[in-house]
Amino acid sequence: MRHQVTRFAPLLMRSVFKKIFPEVSKQLHYWKTKADAIPNIELREQALASISSKKFHCQGGSVYSVLAEARWKDAIQFIVAYQTISDYLDNLCDRSTSLDPKDFRMLHQSMEDALSPDAAVKNYYQFREDQNDGGYLNALVQTCQEALRSIPSYEMIQSYCLRLEQLYSDLQVHKHVKKEDRIPRLENWFQNFKEKWPSLSWYEFSASSGSTLGIFCMIGYAMGGKMNVSLAENIFESYFPFMQGLHILLDYYIDQQEDLEEDDLNFCNYYRDETHLKERLLFFIKQTNKSVQLLPHKHFHEMVHNGLVGLYLADPKVKDLQNGKQITRMLLQASGIRSTFFHINIKLYNRLKGKTQEA
Repeated sequence: MRHQVTRFAPLLMRSVFKKIFPEVSKQLHYWKTKADAIPNIELREQALASISSKKFHCQGGSVYSVLAEARWKDAIQFIVAYQTISDYLDNLCDRSTSLDPKDFRMLHQSMEDALSPDAAVKNYYQFREDQNDGGYLNALVQTCQEALRSIPSYEMIQSYCLRLEQLYSDLQVHKHVKKEDRIPRLENWFQNFKEKWPSLSWYEFSASSGSTLGIFCMIGYAMGGKMNVSLAENIFESYFPFMQGLHILLDYYIDQQEDLEEDDLNFCNYYRDETHLKERLLFFIKQTNKSVQLLPHKHFHEMVHNGLVGLYLADPKVKDLQNGKQITRMLLQASGIRSTFFHINIKLYNRLKGKTQEA
């Protein structure tokens, strides 16, 4: 990998397929081996399921390793470990018999500790029946902490990372409690932020809180030695809410059928109708592009935005959605030619990868 931040989509895709994705696979194989050894059956099953079904979360997040330049492998190590915590806890909360907010809060304490290099690891399972993970979650937390201790400028970004983590954890707690309490809790939570982001609904604010991209962006820059307080603030304001919101709304968009079958909360269901959904996705695309213009390497951030649209709409689940093809065409067109470029390349990569696995 050339140790500079490219502004050209073909060069970025080459780095992604030749360098980044193979390193992500290597890191995930390491964590899969650890997950295989978890003594508790339920915890083991959820850890393995989160790795096998959500690999693309780590792949997408690891694009930010480009910002770390020469330390790109160190950035991937952090991103994969942190995203694996996120995906594992999401599985534990989604598929758990527990509906206790105290349990969910304690589980997500691990994500705060992972961003706090001096924090001691804890028994994050203390409020649930399943306990023994053989040190799996603690090892993920400590891997993140070790990576952050190697960043001299980490104190410049820690408070911003923790603000994003707090929003993420609050969301996870509120949306996993018993069904009748979820929407009231999320609506009440949004009242604290409505004045600052009046253009958002409660469900769009919730979606914007559910992404880890802002954290990965800051870590990438910090590992590349390019961080200062002003940049940290600009990244926070540029990524939250619109880049992160676009990310999670696309994720929810492609999962609509799956969430319906699993009876899971899906924020796309709260739009008035399909027309309203399309209007708001287009609004997020426009605002995302606008919000990253003041960042250094703005072409990179524009490509991430384009890549999100291309990546999610390349998912095979889209073909099962009502008017999925038409909405895909509209969103790709609105995002520009690079989104179509990423979309075609990712579909081709997935197809070739599928054939290789069959062989």
